[in-house]
Amino acid sequence: MYQLLRSLLFLFDPEKVHYFSMNSFRLLCKIPGVQALLRRFFTPKETSPFIVFNISFPNKVGLAAGFDKNARYLNELQVMGFGCVEIGTVTPKAQAGNDKPRLFRLPKDKALINRMGFNNDGVEVVVSRLKTWRSKASSQLVIGGNIGKNKITPNEDAWKDYAACFTALHDYVDYFVVNVSSPNTPGLRELQEKDALKKILTHLQMLNKNYASPKPILLKIAPDLTNEQLNDVISLAVDIQLDGLVAANTTVDRSNLITTADAVEKIGAGGLSGKPVHQRSTAIVQYIHQKTNGTIPIIASGGIFTAADAVEKINAGASLVQVWTGFIYEGPSIVKNICKGL
Repeated sequence: MYQLLRSLLFLFDPEKVHYFSMNSFRLLCKIPGVQALLRRFFTPKETSPFIVFNISFPNKVGLAAGFDKNARYLNELQVMGFGCVEIGTVTPKAQAGNDKPRLFRLPKDKALINRMGFNNDGVEVVVSRLKTWRSKASSQLVIGGNIGKNKITPNEDAWKDYAACFTALHDYVDYFVVNVSSPNTPGLRELQEKDALKKILTHLQMLNKNYASPKPILLKIAPDLTNEQLNDVISLAVDIQLDGLVAANTTVDRSNLITTADAVEKIGAGGLSGKPVHQRSTAIVQYIHQKTNGTIPIIASGGIFTAADAVEKINAGASLVQVWTGFIYEGPSIVKNICKGL
C-alpha cells in the first residue's frame, strides 16, 4: 500500500511532500476514533522498555533530527510508534536555512541529499510548543533536543549559541545532542576539532551540573571523520564524561552511487543519507564500541531501513537506532516492522 502511495508522492517536490504528508496524517488523527485505531496498528507489540542514559525508552527505534525540526508533529510521530523523537536542529534565533530546492531524492540508491541549513523557528518558539506538548501528553515518548549554532554566529562564539539552546530547552527535553557535524552550515564541521569541541561541551557540562536533574549530553559526529579524528572525539568524550555519541550524520562522500555522476553533480552540495552511508555508519559504531570497551552508549543512525539493518547496528555496539531516510522510503510501519524483527 505505502509503495503505491510513495510512487505518487515521489512525483512532487520532496520538501513540499514532507509537510503535505505530515499535515495530512495530522488531519487523519483528528477524525474521531481514527487516532486510537492508528495507534493500535502502528504501536510495536514485541517490545519492552529499554533503559539507556538513565532514560526508559518504550522501544529501541527513534526518529533522527531533521524530520521534525520544530516539534510540530510529536503527537503524530507517537501514533506511528516511535520510541524517541529528536527535534531540531534548533538554533537560538529563527533562520530560513539555505535556498530552495534543498532536498533531493536518489531513488536508485535509496538515498537523499539535503542542504537544509538548520532551517528552524528558533528556540523560543520550539520551547513554547514543547511546553504545550508536555502539558497535554501522557505518553512514554522520549524527546531529544538536537542543538546547533546560527549561520551568522562566528565559530569563536558558537559555544554561546549551544549554551543558549541548552538552557532554554533543558526543562522540556529528555536528552541533548550537540550537532557540529552537519555539512550544510559553512564552517560548522570545524567545530569537531578537539579544542573547539572541548570548549562547547565543557561549558554545557558546567551548566548541566547546576540543575537538580542534569540531562544526558550526546555528540553527533560525521561519518567522514578519520580514525585519528575519531580517537580525538573518543578521548574527549571520556575526559569530560560525555553521556553518549550519535553515529553518524550525513556524508559529503559521493562514491559508489548508482545514480549517474551527472545527476549527482546537478544536485550539488549537501549531506547524503540513506543506504550509501549504511556500511560507514556501522563501521564507526563498531570502532567506537571496541575502542571504549562499550563504556560509551551509542545511538546508531545511517542507512537503517529494515530489522536486519537495525540488528547489524546493535550487534556492532549500538544501544538504540534512529531512522530518517529509511522512514521516507519504507513508510509509517517502519518502527513496527523493525521492532518485530528485533
